[in-house]
Amino acid sequence: MIEYIKGELTDLTPAMATVEAAGVGYGLNISLNTFSAIQGKKEVKLYVYEAIREDAHLLYGFVNRKEREMFLLLITVNGVGANTARMMLSGMSVAELCNAISTGNARLIQSIKGIGKMTAQRIIVDLRDKIVALGIADEIPAGGSTTAPVNTEVRDEAVSALTMLGFAPAPSQKVVIQILQEQPDAPVETVVKLALKQIK
Repeated sequence: MIEYIKGELTDLTPAMATVEAAGVGYGLNISLNTFSAIQGKKEVKLYVYEAIREDAHLLYGFVNRKEREMFLLLITVNGVGANTARMMLSGMSVAELCNAISTGNARLIQSIKGIGKMTAQRIIVDLRDKIVALGIADEIPAGGSTTAPVNTEVRDEAVSALTMLGFAPAPSQKVVIQILQEQPDAPVETVVKLALKQIK
């Protein structure tokens, strides 16, 4: 089992980080929260979850243990897979997700693409006590996001991230452009978070 990978961040997109350690480049699936935290850094340390299947060996990277613990809890819920859990952690911070679960806010959880009413209620019932027991609910939200100039790079990165998360490029681009028209200074991670709540 790999606990964490520490090394040089050689490539980064909103959905994937490549970390070189001891001459090996590891491709790790990441959430937008982790993307925001490691953006601009040369050296990173990401906590790892390995998903070993018959057809693939995938690595998921997390900026801290609490995000990984939240991810591990989410995938124990029936109907929530690794990609859905990553999408949830891209749409909300650990603190926001904990708050939604602890207060029973199913509607907020349902705002994330792929989460229906039954799954949202199951997440609340299954995890409400566990997040308190593990201390994940103590997570404090990080400071505000950084701004970036409006250009095709922001649009293209956001559409690319949404495509990697499984959405079709055409509707993704339409939503991303709408968001950038309303919020021209929004950074990539903000655009993708907003798009996740709007794409049907």
